[in-house]
Amino acid sequence: MSVASLTMLHAKYSLIETMRVPIAVIGTIVFPSLALLFFVVPQEAVAGDPEFATQAVISMAVFSVMIGSLFSFGLGIAENREKPWDPYLRTLPAPGIARVLAHILSTGLMVMVALVPLVVIGALLTEAQATPLGLLAGLAAILVAALPFMLIGICIGYALSTKAAIAVIQIVFITLAFGGGLFLPPVLFPDWLDAISRFLPSRQARDFVIWAVQGGDVEPLTWLGLIGWIVVLLAAALLLFRRDEGRRFR
Repeated sequence: MSVASLTMLHAKYSLIETMRVPIAVIGTIVFPSLALLFFVVPQEAVAGDPEFATQAVISMAVFSVMIGSLFSFGLGIAENREKPWDPYLRTLPAPGIARVLAHILSTGLMVMVALVPLVVIGALLTEAQATPLGLLAGLAAILVAALPFMLIGICIGYALSTKAAIAVIQIVFITLAFGGGLFLPPVLFPDWLDAISRFLPSRQARDFVIWAVQGGDVEPLTWLGLIGWIVVLLAAALLLFRRDEGRRFR
């Protein structure tokens, strides 16, 4: 079988395994929409302003991608490492890249599904606006912006046990969500917090997607920061993967 066929096969069974735990699917899809519904829609000053409403929807979309990526990769990999099935899969002749791509594909599909109710709520209950071209650009941008969160999840999954991974993921996503301006607009931050926030991948992802949807200017630190996070986290993920493989298979 080709790598593409193996990837699709692994992705299929990864989705089936995920669907067997409905609460995990519901949490990934519903939680960001509830946050938008309860914290943004009732605020007339935000929901009634097209610019602010659009940015609020984008912030919740980035939050959805972040939380889905962290838990799927971080917790999923940590759990798999503790099961006898994972070492067995590594002994098969199928290339490891097929499993990695399948995980990205299945997680990406879940994340895209989670964006649908966000867009619907934003369109129906707020003044959020975006052109068709802006929506497509935003979708492409959010796929790129998801990479640092996926890589953070991979690093956590290969570095920690399941119990430790759960705690670390919760700390990481809360820190990135609040520090990155996903719950509270950065314009309300004090100067010291705004300065720190600009170096966080969540803030850079938010600003990058807002730029893709609404246009305007984007600070060089935004896209340079995303590239830097991707490069550093990719190197860390590869290092942790090789360390884990050396510990368990030598």
